[in-house]
Amino acid sequence: MKLFHAPNSRSMRIVWLLEELGLEYELIGFKLGEKAMREPQYLKLNPMGRVPTLQDGDVTIFESGAIVEYVLARYGGGRMVPERDSLEFADYLQWLHYAEGMIMPQVNIIIVETLFLPEEKRNPTNLARAQKLLNKSLQAVETGLEGRDYVAGEFSGAEFMTGHACVVAERLGADLSDLPNVKAYVERLKARPALQKAMAA
Repeated sequence: MKLFHAPNSRSMRIVWLLEELGLEYELIGFKLGEKAMREPQYLKLNPMGRVPTLQDGDVTIFESGAIVEYVLARYGGGRMVPERDSLEFADYLQWLHYAEGMIMPQVNIIIVETLFLPEEKRNPTNLARAQKLLNKSLQAVETGLEGRDYVAGEFSGAEFMTGHACVVAERLGADLSDLPNVKAYVERLKARPALQKAMAA
């Protein structure tokens, strides 16, 4: 298995997943935005020129949520996915997809407005709106975590998506002072050895 990865990107989710499962993989590293990610050879694997991209034999897949589902279905052996007839299964599906639908769009805007754009092109209105919507999206996670350590009860594949998004949001300075469940959740995730190893990759 080969994983194309850049630090501080969504590919961190997949490094973390592979480490949690104890799978062997080859890590091929990029720096975000480097020219090699736009070379024809890599664009054949990922037409967006982004990361992650996972190669597993004849399979190539480049959407992080799909990679999480694929790896768990093929190599998880039933781990990190609730039973389909359990009450937790619907929660698992919701939080598996929530990150990309609700949290990460705001994170993307914040990153662009604070890191990527030169000062003269930044839009404070866009930034303020994204920060407000990010807080609102985290409020839903706060409610979902009530009485739970993880979003679907037990540690699951949803952590690689919504959990990772919460970690990123905290790193970007999201105000978690009124979100004690999210704050504790982020600390719980950051304490996991597999995530620490992924962050060091």
